[in-house]
Amino acid sequence: MKYRPTRRTRRFGIGAAAVIVLAGMNGPALYRFSSDKYHAYKINQPEYKAENGHWDVVNVPDQYRINTIHAALLHTGKVLLVAGSGNNAKNFAAKSFRSVLWDPEKNSFTNIPTPKDLFCSGHSQLPDGKLLVAGGTQRYEKLKGDVEKAGGLMFVHNESPDKPKTLPAGTRFTGKENGKTFESKDPLLVPRAKKTKNPKTGKVTVTASTARVYVEALRKGKKYQTGTEDNYRIAGLKGKDRQNFYGIAQKLSFDKKDFQGIKQAYEFDPEGERYIPVGPMNEARWYPTLTTLKDGKVLAVSGLDEIGQVVPGKNEIYDPKTKKWKYLPKQRFFPTYPALFLTDKGRIFYTGSNAGYGPDDKGRTPGIWDPKSNRFDVVPGISAPDALETSMSVLLPPAQDQRFMVLGGGGVGEDPTSTAKTRIVDLHADKPRFKNGPDLYAKARYPSSVILPDDTVLTTNGSGDYRGRGASNVLKAELYTPRTNTSRGVADPLVGRNYHSGALLLPDGRVMTFGSDSLFADKANTTPGEFQQQIDLYTPPYLFRDSRPKLAGAPKTVKLGAKTTYRTAHASAITKVRLIRPGSFTHVTNVEQRSIALDFTRTKDGVTVTLPKDASVVPPGWYMLNAVDDQGTPSKAVWVKVPAAAKK
Repeated sequence: MKYRPTRRTRRFGIGAAAVIVLAGMNGPALYRFSSDKYHAYKINQPEYKAENGHWDVVNVPDQYRINTIHAALLHTGKVLLVAGSGNNAKNFAAKSFRSVLWDPEKNSFTNIPTPKDLFCSGHSQLPDGKLLVAGGTQRYEKLKGDVEKAGGLMFVHNESPDKPKTLPAGTRFTGKENGKTFESKDPLLVPRAKKTKNPKTGKVTVTASTARVYVEALRKGKKYQTGTEDNYRIAGLKGKDRQNFYGIAQKLSFDKKDFQGIKQAYEFDPEGERYIPVGPMNEARWYPTLTTLKDGKVLAVSGLDEIGQVVPGKNEIYDPKTKKWKYLPKQRFFPTYPALFLTDKGRIFYTGSNAGYGPDDKGRTPGIWDPKSNRFDVVPGISAPDALETSMSVLLPPAQDQRFMVLGGGGVGEDPTSTAKTRIVDLHADKPRFKNGPDLYAKARYPSSVILPDDTVLTTNGSGDYRGRGASNVLKAELYTPRTNTSRGVADPLVGRNYHSGALLLPDGRVMTFGSDSLFADKANTTPGEFQQQIDLYTPPYLFRDSRPKLAGAPKTVKLGAKTTYRTAHASAITKVRLIRPGSFTHVTNVEQRSIALDFTRTKDGVTVTLPKDASVVPPGWYMLNAVDDQGTPSKAVWVKVPAAAKK
């Protein structure tokens, strides 16, 4: 009998032949098509998700899409997304400042009126659950070729001990020698002069006060710049003020103008969902770090000031009770966005991580700092010390162990150098010293690390070059296990994320990633990049298991050292309980996040947990509490408020 192919077989044969012809004509494209389809199939298989986790895209309506620069988890379970002007000079000029409140559980969004440009501010969780946001942008940088008006720094002096004076924005200064006029761009408070009396001679000495303000020429053109120091008369003054108040400036030119900071500070109220103004900082700050201390006060460090210079070691503390700031008695210099963590002795550990501005030979050495005495003990041994800028730092879980990890990083400024090094230090060692951990998935600046409830650390993304130049975004992620000092790759992220990106743990155990601000979109660095507004969610492997613990009951407020009981089925399966501080992430910096191990005992239908007594381990504020079962699966978090310790 002669074989006769069926219609289906003939169709398959023709299709196969066509595929062979197409493969011959366009083999690589066909391979990529097949490979992409297979990859999409593979990552959606249950077995793959259970081993590597899974990424999903958050559906964000157009009216809520912003250039997310900052993100903080609030005790309401919502996430405050802050763009300010979003690194967009046009938005800044238009005073278009954005914040959006996102509810991950409902995937709902709310636009929040934003009072100032909070782009490049600092933020920290307060004991009552509000978020302190301080600093931001007063003026955008201008590269040397873009500066149209001569300008620079004017020192304004007051020789009168009788009164201070506020000079409004637009105040004009005219040089006595050069005759050129400049105007201030911001209002300026010039303090009264200081009067001191010699107790032995009775002689009174008056020392003039000094304030600084940025000034610009009235018109464009090279002829309006100056080259030498001059004394400047201030327009609009009368009587003795004309002699007592004057300006002094060096060169006022067309040099590059850096970003400039603001002094304003706000508390964001999660309940009222609004910004509330509080006392301004003593120093203007752009790129500052805010670190919560054991008494609930907040330390503000570094940043660019109102004339674009790194704040010269003038650090200050915010008191949530008085809503005011107070200088530390002694100065210590740090580069901008330094990674400063509260340690279990109430001191501050500087890991060496930072996000940018500052000289390459000052304030970059890791060490333990006592802000009260200003003592600084260097912690040696860190590898790739010249590649700490744009590195990530994490207090490894559990926090009681006081072990810190520094991941990746790059050279100072726009240096193309990057590293895959991870470095670990144990502050409980007799002589703390950094040692190398397992290398990252790639050389990476701007990696984002998040502590998970099962005591692993998820690290994701980054780029091999400054701001993703040369198409150097890294589409990799890994889980690190501190107990074994090992890491393993997990599901690849969906998009590249470098500068102005970050990640946060959510109460349901997932991780959100946001942002990215590439300079260029191509390998040749010819196509300008666009801000990545997509928000993604990573579901870790532990959420693809059959069962999950649930917690119920217990009061919302639990004091340090106190016990409380939660109901849960299958209490015998609970192996650990963790108290996790909600994150507050920006510019490779999240010094808020920490995971604290809680002692616990099992009851017939629940677990009784005991909080540590040390406020340096558990600074006051709201926390997520998770129970983890013998399969490593955490419960959804329940929120717990830990009040400040009573003063003895």
